[in-house]
Amino acid sequence: MVIVHTIAELRQALAAFSRPAFVPTMGNLHAGHLALVQQAQALGDVSVVSIFVNRLQFLPHEDFDRYPRTWERDCQALRAAGCGVLFAPSEAELYPQPQTFKVLPDPALADVLEGAFRPGFFTGVCTVVMKLLACVQPRVAVFGRKDLQQLRVVQQMVRQFALPLDIVEGRTERSAEGLALSSRNAYLSDAQRQEALRLSATLKTVAQAIRVHGPAAADAPLLRDLEKQAMADLGQAGWQPDYVAVRSLADLSDPAQATSALETAQPLVVLGAARLGAVRLIDNFDV
Repeated sequence: MVIVHTIAELRQALAAFSRPAFVPTMGNLHAGHLALVQQAQALGDVSVVSIFVNRLQFLPHEDFDRYPRTWERDCQALRAAGCGVLFAPSEAELYPQPQTFKVLPDPALADVLEGAFRPGFFTGVCTVVMKLLACVQPRVAVFGRKDLQQLRVVQQMVRQFALPLDIVEGRTERSAEGLALSSRNAYLSDAQRQEALRLSATLKTVAQAIRVHGPAAADAPLLRDLEKQAMADLGQAGWQPDYVAVRSLADLSDPAQATSALETAQPLVVLGAARLGAVRLIDNFDV
């Protein structure tokens, strides 16, 4: 594995390749990240991973400085996973000037769900992803399905800017018990890890209820009742839920606001975000 820290070094390392496959990360890697790296290897002639903790996507109350930096462990894991090039720029390298030019995503997609609770988050994500894509110039980039809204935002950005690459979806990796792998899981106690399974179980329950109701599930009152009940169930178990929401899988629009039979028939997904103690977890399940 080649490790580079500057854009010039990166481009020199990639000069001999025609189809880089890229996985952007903020480090503190787990098995879910490494699965994306292995997926990328089959999609290009060299796999490229970035590690960069992006200040632009942290809100004022979120502690950028406390985000875990696990450099040595990450490098060891990426070598074992077969990563070809690791790009680890400093903040001064990636943002040599204050980043006053920013990518503003469509509010209809980016200001709901996660965006409603973390305003400006997706502007930070889009800006750093656009800049990393300009640095790496990949032909393929792999983003995990667990962060479904982020995946959809990036897909739309790439389409609207006609960027010459494919965005590939990586499946959500889970523990043997079913917990979606996340860097945040490291903050959970043993007891909390067991309780954390409740989020996925709750979302599955909503998805199953929608399947049982069939086409009638697109009825707005029914969807809202299912969402409210799921939120109440989490709250009664000691969680602080931000949202449980049923949305169109394709674009995260609200199926209860569909205006045609075609829109109503679109596949659905149930998304949720909730705090367990001080740890905020997200997950999603297809209906």
